[in-house]
Amino acid sequence: MAKAVKKAATATKKTAEKSNSGFMAPLTPSPALAAVIGDKPLARTAIVKAIWDYIKAHGLQDQKNKRMINADAKLKPVFGKDQISMFELAKLINQHVK
Repeated sequence: MAKAVKKAATATKKTAEKSNSGFMAPLTPSPALAAVIGDKPLARTAIVKAIWDYIKAHGLQDQKNKRMINADAKLKPVFGKDQISMFELAKLINQHVK
């Protein structure tokens, strides 16, 4: 019985690794994005986390509507406008990674 549980856990782990490979692949940021998070290749999840860390550190969330992010001088080239919704962030990141 222990062998069956161990075998199932191994199979589940391999499936999880395979399905997340797209999120975990290192991506190179564009020069505009590199100005915010650095030029080191990072996984997509790490890029999103680094951007959120930057947003929180610089107080860029809109005070009235926390779902909106205000762009500063470094984020404006990445966003392309003065303010975006937090739901647009992933879409905009796709345009700035290879």
